[in-house]
Amino acid sequence: HLLEHVTLWDVGAEHIVEISGRDAEAFTNLLTCRDLTKCAVWQCKYAPLIAEDGGIVNDPVLLRIDQDRFWLALADSDAGLWARGIGWRSGMDVDITEPEVYPVQVQGPKAKGLMTDLFGELDLRYYWCTEADLDGIPVVISRTGWTGEIGYEVYLRDPARGDELWERIMDAGRPYEIRPIAPCEARRIEAGIFNYRSDMTLDNNPFEVTGLERLVEEQDAEYVGKAALERIRMEGVRRRLVGVEMEGDALDWELTEVWPAYSRGVRVGRVTDMIWSPRLERNIGYVWVPTELASPGSPLEVEPEPGTRREARTAAIPFLDPSKRIPAA
Repeated sequence: HLLEHVTLWDVGAEHIVEISGRDAEAFTNLLTCRDLTKCAVWQCKYAPLIAEDGGIVNDPVLLRIDQDRFWLALADSDAGLWARGIGWRSGMDVDITEPEVYPVQVQGPKAKGLMTDLFGELDLRYYWCTEADLDGIPVVISRTGWTGEIGYEVYLRDPARGDELWERIMDAGRPYEIRPIAPCEARRIEAGIFNYRSDMTLDNNPFEVTGLERLVEEQDAEYVGKAALERIRMEGVRRRLVGVEMEGDALDWELTEVWPAYSRGVRVGRVTDMIWSPRLERNIGYVWVPTELASPGSPLEVEPEPGTRREARTAAIPFLDPSKRIPAA
């Protein structure tokens, strides 16, 4: 349904850390390896937050909703408390809050038509956002999502009107065959999208996670963990998170705990995600392996259950549409 029509997800479990004030740009830039001097008002960025040792504190989508106001759209972590601690020591003029903002996601190829019916012509490019109003319901809308499909996130700014917003989207979506679903794990893995705490944690740095190394942008400004990341850039890493494809029958469940990964009988890493992809017709996921096994096609064995091993091989990620042609359409 996600690939052919349009879906609606309640992702209100996400929360927003808002950074505002005279020094908001300089302070937010202190938290991430992205160069936010190149981030325009109403632009979004995938912006890993970095610890002093180069570890990943979280990997939010950042929305710049005003010249001196940033949102960090987060899932599972205490990144807000971490930002408050950095703010206390920084001496900068910023206010760090967690406003009552709750998103839903509208995802799928018919999302543009639905959103146009609700809000008029949005003309939003991929990873840009805007402020909008739906008959008095205040929202921020971004061209982002956890799918790799055409999609939007609608950030509700008045929690008292959550039911009303949901029903308005559902009613407008009926001509487009809208359906409420949970976040689609198969599609986000196909797209090379990671899940913080399961695929990566504070113990990992961006150079270890395929695709995140490009986000460590060279810049004059200092940021937390910059020295550590520049050292890691020079020295290289010893392990990598890469794609993995597993042979055998289709899994009828998604991996819920890590599986051991072996090379020539020796345990070398762990699988963090594995699921059947109906479109690709194979079991796909992510695996941590030593760098010498990180190239696509390296043979592995994985152990879904104790004593049961399946043949597997490393794979390039994303598994499809590496140029992001689909969501940017």
